[in-house]
Amino acid sequence: MNDWPEGWTDENRGGNRYGQGSASERPESARSMPHVQRHPAPPRQRPAPPRQRPVPQQPSGYDAGQPQYGEGYDSGYNTGQVYGAPSGGRGAGSGGGDRGHVQGRSRPAPNWGRRIRIGALVLVVALLAVSIGTYFWADSKLNRAVDLSKVIERPESGKGTNYLIVGSDSRAGMTSEDKKRLHTGGPKEGGRTDSMMILHTGDNGPTLISLPRDSNVEIPSFIGSESGKKYPATGRTTKLNAAYATDGPELLVRTVEFNTGLRIDHYVEIGFGGFAKIVDAIGGVELDIPKAFKDKYSGADFQAGKQTLNGQEALAFVRTRHAFTSDLDRTKNQQKFLAALASQTATFSTIINPFKLYPTMGAGLDTLIVDKDMSLWSLGKMFFAMKGVTGGDGTSMNMPISGSVGGNLAWDKAKVKQLVEQLKNDEKVTVTEN
Repeated sequence: MNDWPEGWTDENRGGNRYGQGSASERPESARSMPHVQRHPAPPRQRPAPPRQRPVPQQPSGYDAGQPQYGEGYDSGYNTGQVYGAPSGGRGAGSGGGDRGHVQGRSRPAPNWGRRIRIGALVLVVALLAVSIGTYFWADSKLNRAVDLSKVIERPESGKGTNYLIVGSDSRAGMTSEDKKRLHTGGPKEGGRTDSMMILHTGDNGPTLISLPRDSNVEIPSFIGSESGKKYPATGRTTKLNAAYATDGPELLVRTVEFNTGLRIDHYVEIGFGGFAKIVDAIGGVELDIPKAFKDKYSGADFQAGKQTLNGQEALAFVRTRHAFTSDLDRTKNQQKFLAALASQTATFSTIINPFKLYPTMGAGLDTLIVDKDMSLWSLGKMFFAMKGVTGGDGTSMNMPISGSVGGNLAWDKAKVKQLVEQLKNDEKVTVTEN
């Protein structure tokens, strides 16, 4: 039986048998209603989806652009909801949420340029903080125990900077086991200087000049570093290392300045134990030893050729003198080793590696004795200048010697005067040792 008016069939109404008010048991599908306006609603968390009804098969000719049943769309059938309106039975324009029609907003693309700038800024700030912290930590460890203001009648300053670098036979801080292992002997807490060098830095490259411990020098008048008492000059000549034994670093500086006419700007001293610790901290120093030698007093026992020396071996190498015919041979070994030590320590790989940098700095700074005006910056410049001695732009030499006096080495006064003038004027050194 056909319920439609006469002449109406499924065919002449577009094939859609289910219009509004259909008596069929199948529901009418949703229709587009352009006259119904809907204001956008703010997104909110979607409620749990309702229980799914059986999905009826869509009639042929259904608009493919409309949402399909079973795809998260609730038609609101028999709930009083206007088709296409927000859920909850509210009409168009209400503030309710739109179930199934409002899509989530897409996340904006990340601003990589801004992220890189922020990351770079954080990295710079972190590196700056670490650098500043390291500087103050290292600066606080310097033992500024030498007061050069106590040195009297000093020469005028010249161009460049002059460091007096001293290796003493001090056993301070060493245990009995250390003394035995390092072959230092004696229970001394202070004493004599095993090596003395002047390092000049300026515009014409660094110059390293060894002062043999057996150099014949005059002890001048001086002010006692502890007593404050003035001791007049007596014209007495003796070995250079006796000045240190008499009244310590201040008198040694005074004696070097008096006998050379060169003003010393900074003083740096390291003892036996500290020297060995620095070498061990960097993992040893590679050195090419041209000739094999042994010395039972220092513990030296070396074969010729390239080898890596640990702290104990390094100390034996720079202290050995009985294996050589002259103290000048030992000063050459000392220069060679210190240049190698600086060259292998002042490297980029050491600076950026905290597991290498901090032990090396800790070992060195704990055992150094410097003057009161020494800054960490000046100490660093000295260290890198030592590296430059063997870098092609530096010079290393012994103080020119003319002979001996009473078993002590006599300096060549004419050459020493010329050498000092070149250093004062920061000129390229042309003077050679004898």
